[in-house]
Amino acid sequence: MNLSHWALAALLTLAVATPALADGDAARGKTLFSRCSACHTVTDQNRLGPHLSGVSGRVAGTAAGYRYSKAMAAYGKSWDDEALDGFLAAPSKIVPGTKMIAGAIANPQDRADLIAYLKTVPSP
Repeated sequence: MNLSHWALAALLTLAVATPALADGDAARGKTLFSRCSACHTVTDQNRLGPHLSGVSGRVAGTAAGYRYSKAMAAYGKSWDDEALDGFLAAPSKIVPGTKMIAGAIANPQDRADLIAYLKTVPSP
């Protein structure tokens, strides 16, 4: 097998091994957000958790006026679809020391729907 065949085999392995995010339903995500709204808003107001308006693409730990845990403030990643999906699936595993008290969202479709909704919420 020559080098180009090895490269192609490696790329195909990665493509198969990396699960794609499901397509999200923003309307269903809005309904699911009602569980999140005990701690979060989609306005510019913080509650027990930071506001989530404009969260898609925002750097983690940067919502104005919210006191983040040291762990979240140091996390430093932008909330793209993949980062949000991973965090919602296992908050304490992704950011040990996070203040997020809600449990993981185990269902990948629920996470995709919630992320689709959050992407529709503009920045304040």
